[in-house]
Amino acid sequence: MKVLFATSEAAPFIKTGGLGDVCGALPKALAEEGVDARVILPLYTCIDHTLKTQMKFLGSFDVSISWRKTYCGVFTATVGKVIYYFIDNEQYYSRPNVYGEYDDSERFAFFSKAVLDMLNMVDFFPNIIHINDWQTSLLPVYLNAFYRSDSRYASIKTVLSIHNIEFQGKYNPIILGSIFGLDINYRSLLLYDGDINLLKGGIEAADMVTTVSKTYADEILSPEFSFGLHNILHPRKYKLRGVVNGIDTTVFNPATDPHIARNYTYETIRFKSFNKKQLQKEMALEQSNDIPVIGMVTRLASQKGIDLLCEVMNELSGLPMQLIALGTGESHYESFFYSWEHSCRDKVRGYIGFSAEMAQKIYAGADLFLMPSKMEPCGLSQMIAMRYGTIPIVHATGGLKDTVEAFNPVTKTGNGITFQSYNAYDMLDAVKRAIDLFHNKPMWRALRKNAMSGDFSWKKPAQEYIEIYQQLF
Repeated sequence: MKVLFATSEAAPFIKTGGLGDVCGALPKALAEEGVDARVILPLYTCIDHTLKTQMKFLGSFDVSISWRKTYCGVFTATVGKVIYYFIDNEQYYSRPNVYGEYDDSERFAFFSKAVLDMLNMVDFFPNIIHINDWQTSLLPVYLNAFYRSDSRYASIKTVLSIHNIEFQGKYNPIILGSIFGLDINYRSLLLYDGDINLLKGGIEAADMVTTVSKTYADEILSPEFSFGLHNILHPRKYKLRGVVNGIDTTVFNPATDPHIARNYTYETIRFKSFNKKQLQKEMALEQSNDIPVIGMVTRLASQKGIDLLCEVMNELSGLPMQLIALGTGESHYESFFYSWEHSCRDKVRGYIGFSAEMAQKIYAGADLFLMPSKMEPCGLSQMIAMRYGTIPIVHATGGLKDTVEAFNPVTKTGNGITFQSYNAYDMLDAVKRAIDLFHNKPMWRALRKNAMSGDFSWKKPAQEYIEIYQQLF
């Protein structure tokens, strides 16, 4: 089986969020199962120079879209068993940012067309092209519009993964021809609610649509979670599947993580306390094993439940705990953490910014990990936290519901603490229950063992994706 992942980002080359993690780890897991899995992404100038030195130039060709004929270079690199291709065009990708440019519509239309043209150059015609989010949603549209008459492209199937349905690629319909190079016959395919909607077009054109958790696949069929696309998804739910993401367990491994103060496993869990004290020391907090540390590594946005913390800040401040939050985002939430830390210096720290090294220190050093997200397509942080023996406190939505089972003190089953309704006081109650469990050492040991015993690798999700691919043959 041959699978090509078309994506706007993929670790280790470029990553701004969960999409980069998935498109870095899933192809690797598929390759371990015997799939010829390859990845193609833009060659951004912001990719680390050391990684660029591993790339080899394969050649170039012109990409034709509408009236434009544009240069396209192709580079390649191999990481483990996975071959990566990179689409080079400095006009589009010599930018300081991956997203948020004024011409994103043109940049990613060019990329989608270039992917299909490149197949001929490298003589790799996959069984499946696995596209991701709106940035590559034009690819199945172009495949059907311009390439199906070529026998080499005729049998290619497409799978679209929706990592976050909130982001859809909406544009003025006037650019249908001038930017996308599509005639009026494709207007109805892409038009939705007055805009060109690239994700909508991808949903219609792709052979299969997946989301990153089973619960999220159900949730996006409702107006509350679909950001308007439930009317498109409902008639097509026959081709909608949910597959829970995994994490790269070789990268997120407390036994080998180079960023933490002391490596450990469940058998040597006593060394976790060393990481906790080092984290407390670095954050200038009281160093004590008896005070539970709650960690957060998050985007500071309302979707992530930060508004709940704002609502019960005073009540949280009165609890016997310390809280360390790492993240950036909306300015008023950044200001909230600055203010909260200033008023509660003995127990709250807001690290405004992002540091992969600090994130690992929080995963390893915290006792509890708070994720009160209003919606969470999958979430990776709760799985990383459990891998490090740090117990998640989550709102039971999306992938959080699929991966975190509420601890039952009678049966001693479950791997975390959950709350069901998106309510600040329900979250506060969950935090209080978590602190009580922390002080009940027999229960705490059972809970932490359950969390660290979970299999959050990509092996099972990879097998589920292979089954999805096989259904399309």
